[in-house]
Amino acid sequence: MHEIEVYVRFSETDAAGHVNNTSYFLYMEEARTKFFNELGYGHHESLPGLNLILASTKCDYIAQSYAGQTLKVATTVSNIGNKSFTVEHLITNADSGTIIAKGTATLVSFDFEQQKTMPIPEVVRTNLEQFLQPQ
Repeated sequence: MHEIEVYVRFSETDAAGHVNNTSYFLYMEEARTKFFNELGYGHHESLPGLNLILASTKCDYIAQSYAGQTLKVATTVSNIGNKSFTVEHLITNADSGTIIAKGTATLVSFDFEQQKTMPIPEVVRTNLEQFLQPQ
C-alpha cells in the first residue's frame, strides 16, 4: 500500500464548512501522482512510450472532513488488465482513522500518435503487481 498525508486547506471547503466533494478528486490525484513517482514514472522521459490516461474515476463519501484536518490517502492496485488497471483510494482522518471517502480510478495505457489503447508495458505491470490487492 502507498500512503500520503494531505492537509485540508480552508479553500477546499464549501459553504457548509466541510470539504467540498470535488476536493477529494484532487487528493486522489495527488496520491496517484506520488504513487507513480515512487514507482519511478514521475517524469515523461522516465519510461518512453508510457502514457496513461484517466478513463474513469469515482468517489463514495462516507463522512465529513474539515479545514485544518490531516487526511491519509492510501492507494492500492485492485485490478490489472491487458491495457488498463484500477487503483483504489481509501481516505481516512489521520488522527482518528475514521473513513472519510473511498475512491477508484481506472487508467489506460494509450498511444497518442496512433490515438489508440496499447498494452501496459511489462515492466510497469511488474511494478504495479507489488501493490495488487484484488477486491
